[in-house]
Amino acid sequence: MKDHLRRYFDLAHKEAKIGIVLVVFNFVWWFGFAYGLGSDDPADYTYVFGFPAWFFYSCIAGLAVMIVLVTVIVKYVFKEVPFEEEDGE
Repeated sequence: MKDHLRRYFDLAHKEAKIGIVLVVFNFVWWFGFAYGLGSDDPADYTYVFGFPAWFFYSCIAGLAVMIVLVTVIVKYVFKEVPFEEEDGE
């Protein structure tokens, strides 16, 4: 495999691993808050902005955290790969 193609493959592999880490983090966040705070008796729930705390932190805050994380990762970690063929190929 040509050297530049190998670099692109390695970069894609690294970025795929980062994507998997983000998915696992999202699931752990969601599961931890949903089942950690949501396993009490509903009469004992606390509320944030009218939502049960388990729902707010697992779904709403979790979405906000993931949007920020993915934006930062895409902007500062991922690299743009040209799709045009280089001259001489």
